[in-house]
Amino acid sequence: MSLAHALLTSLQEKSSSGYDLARRFDKSIGFFWRATHQQIYRELARMEAAGWIASQAAPDGGRTRKKLYQVCPAGRKELKRWAREPAPMVELRDELMVRLRADAVIGPLGLDQEIERRAALHAEKLAAYEAIEARDFPAGAELSREARIQHLILKTGIMYEASWVTWSQEALAVLRDAQG
Repeated sequence: MSLAHALLTSLQEKSSSGYDLARRFDKSIGFFWRATHQQIYRELARMEAAGWIASQAAPDGGRTRKKLYQVCPAGRKELKRWAREPAPMVELRDELMVRLRADAVIGPLGLDQEIERRAALHAEKLAAYEAIEARDFPAGAELSREARIQHLILKTGIMYEASWVTWSQEALAVLRDAQG
């Protein structure tokens, strides 16, 4: 996936200034696709040059150079083309797994603290996702197709973080048993 496609998706949802887009991005797509504000602005310029988006001076821009971006037909066509392509499987590439292999062959390396640290980070993100779920997708609420899909995406994050918390507990039990 490219940043351009993530931005096209976000702009398709709502035309925005670069600043507003970057803030919205951080609170939604940014949970699973990271980009700095500088990267977003550079990509917006490339997308506009490609004819995928157009900008105009924002009505509330005053004397600033604030622009309001919206998706053009060519951008919508590109987003549809990209969305229909097969998505590559993401391979797990985590340095901690290699460190655990080293622990297995060398002996206890004291990885407990690192696993506890990561477990806390995953638990924190899990709590944030669950708070979003409670706020935006209350149990029993009638949801539109768009909202159900957004909830489905959030559930993926919840399951991912929950699995890391569970795995961390198991890993700590194994490491501590091997040390005892």
